[in-house]
Amino acid sequence: MNRRNFLNKSYLGLSTMLVAPETITSLGNKSISSISKNSETYAISTWSVPEANMKAGRALEGGFSAIEAVVKGVAYEESNLLNTTVGKGGAPDRDGVVSLDACVMNHTGDCGAVLAVENITHVAALAKEVMEKTPHVILAGKGARQFAIKQGYKPENLLTEKSKKAWEKWLKNGNYQPEINVENHDTIGMICCDNSGNLSGACTTSGLAYKMSGRVGDSPIIGSGLYIDNNVGGAVATGLGEEVIKTVGSFLIVELMRGGLSPQKACEEAVNRILEKQKGKPNFQVAYLATNKNGEVGAFSIQKGFSYTFYKNKLNKNIPSNSIYK
Repeated sequence: MNRRNFLNKSYLGLSTMLVAPETITSLGNKSISSISKNSETYAISTWSVPEANMKAGRALEGGFSAIEAVVKGVAYEESNLLNTTVGKGGAPDRDGVVSLDACVMNHTGDCGAVLAVENITHVAALAKEVMEKTPHVILAGKGARQFAIKQGYKPENLLTEKSKKAWEKWLKNGNYQPEINVENHDTIGMICCDNSGNLSGACTTSGLAYKMSGRVGDSPIIGSGLYIDNNVGGAVATGLGEEVIKTVGSFLIVELMRGGLSPQKACEEAVNRILEKQKGKPNFQVAYLATNKNGEVGAFSIQKGFSYTFYKNKLNKNIPSNSIYK
């Protein structure tokens, strides 16, 4: 499958009812975690998504591969109606249509992505189907939806009453200004390490709220929203996708780690690459989360408020990230 190689507000309210309280802890301002090498499984996710991350972590403990675990994990948020930035219940575009984007990448460098898919909830799983069952990396729009139906996915209305009412309210003025860490919290990015020491990742999103029809951000773009090199590490992005795409952020982080930087320093450098092109304090958020083959984890963001979820040894921790602006 060489054609598929690439160049070779949080939901604790619902989730803490589902997860034992002792498994959710805060580590203050700590932004880097050390994890033992290879044989110990772990899962990391952007933002506070304890149930999704726990599902992935438990799948790894049950012997599932990293690629299987990330798809199982993010599927929870794709079905979570309280999450208005991912899957069913996601915010629609300016025409009131919900379209979803996702990608996956495994430890061999194979990858798959779907863009602007309507009426299909579990687009990360669909991206995995593209990777495994087609000669392509990307399927978009109607073609992706047709492929999903052929694979047995059931079409459904993704616009919930809550999202519809919010869109109708927005229509009254039509002047959309993103709220940092709210509308720009538009992605769940997840990376898992399985018991073979292999890394895989997934990104899934409904994209920027009230976007122009057809807009696609960084999340399904391999190298921007997600990149994995099993010899080095992996990275995922979240926030304003247009800015991540301009610097191919996740690929940049992996290459910086290849050059010897820690995940933390690599995330910081990737954020600084974005800020170099800005005049003054930006009014958007971008955040990165990365891990290397030594099991170190780093995270960094432009604005305060970003955090990530880390599962290992049956413990799920929400860890605040450091940021440029406090």
